Amino acid sequence: MKQAPEHLVNLIEPIVEGLGYECVGIEYNPHPKHGLLRIYIDSDNGILVEDCTKVSHQISGVMDVEDPILGNYHLEISSPGEDRPFFKVSQFERYLGSTVLVHLFKAIDGRRKITGLIEKVEDDIITLKDGEQVFEVPFIAMSKARLVPEYLIEKGGRSGK
Repeated sequence: MKQAPEHLVNLIEPIVEGLGYECVGIEYNPHPKHGLLRIYIDSDNGILVEDCTKVSHQISGVMDVEDPILGNYHLEISSPGEDRPFFKVSQFERYLGSTVLVHLFKAIDGRRKITGLIEKVEDDIITLKDGEQVFEVPFIAMSKARLVPEYLIEKGGRSGK
């Protein structure tokens, strides 16, 4: 996963949760001129632009004071959307029975991408079923994972083959 370094997660997560939102995940892509810090937030009522603005204002203030990132970066607050990214094993547990698209660091059974139904989560092993094939994928083997929205499944989109 493109999860941000632990010191950023430990700084940002409590602020987001203190404002009453779920911190779905934090991505950090460092770059000398165009770094990006993207924070995904959610709530039971969904996320509006006003929610993103509220979180952005709070995070910006803390980041200015703490200054945990060297160089320039762009701060982005976002809803996870229907194709929500997964950053934690617990997110796979929450979406048992749903379809995900998983990108792998190294191929498993000749595949670097797997689109499959989340059948089981045991420790840090996610069991995915794609047709008749079953894959037991260690969480640490995943470079990226996203929920596949129902409307794409119905149209046959997001194939992991």
